[in-house]
Amino acid sequence: MKKVLLGILAVFILIQFYRPEKNDSKNEMNAMSTVMEIPVEVNKIIETSCADCHSNSTKYPWYNKIAPVSWYLAWHVNEAKEKLNFSEWAAYNKDQKAHVLKNIKEVLNEREMPLESYILLHKNAKLTENQYQILYDWAIAIKVE
Repeated sequence: MKKVLLGILAVFILIQFYRPEKNDSKNEMNAMSTVMEIPVEVNKIIETSCADCHSNSTKYPWYNKIAPVSWYLAWHVNEAKEKLNFSEWAAYNKDQKAHVLKNIKEVLNEREMPLESYILLHKNAKLTENQYQILYDWAIAIKVE
């Protein structure tokens, strides 16, 4: 039993040396804000409740330094950015923008974002009904070019 525990501990220590790449690019050349004006209130909601997963600028919690949690967070952020990346909006073509906007409206309408698992650890990310409506109205008003 002691050898098994020591083996588990050794594996746990060894996996700490494999760190996924951080999502903290400072390159905002393609950010949504470079091609459209985002209302201050909308921008605040996005930064508080969306940007950690849906941009190139994740603010990592302390537990991101512990594998395998760091691996899960990296996977989760990459999955989220595949669906919507506010930092890459200007690089999307017209069809991609239309598709992303359709998804944003659906997700907001169904109250699917932010994820409950995210809200558990980030209480300030929970959206009020008013905030959902503000984001929804903003998404409807965006003209795809």
